[in-house]
Amino acid sequence: MAEISNKIIGCGGFNLSEDNESAKISWDIFHPQNHGKGFGSELLLHRIKKIKEIHGIICISVRTSQFTYKFYEKFGFEIKEIIQNYWTEGFDLYRMEGDINKFNKH
Repeated sequence: MAEISNKIIGCGGFNLSEDNESAKISWDIFHPQNHGKGFGSELLLHRIKKIKEIHGIICISVRTSQFTYKFYEKFGFEIKEIIQNYWTEGFDLYRMEGDINKFNKH
């Protein structure tokens, strides 16, 4: 959760696979007033740091759309699959992954 002056401005989380070898970034949500201010980057880096603290994780993935996949590319995620109209008409699924070792710079 991200807050400014005791107001929630965004949130996000992650899930672990049953075998504890992969983590999935989920629920990146920010109020539109707070887009482009670095809060999303801070929250993503915080989650990557927490995921790296979990023994056995080898991969981090995220499911997003054609509208936001470039944000994740900046952090080292690579497109593994695209499914058109997955979420709804005009909103494609971009499944992205990154090897945990790629995130050492963060």
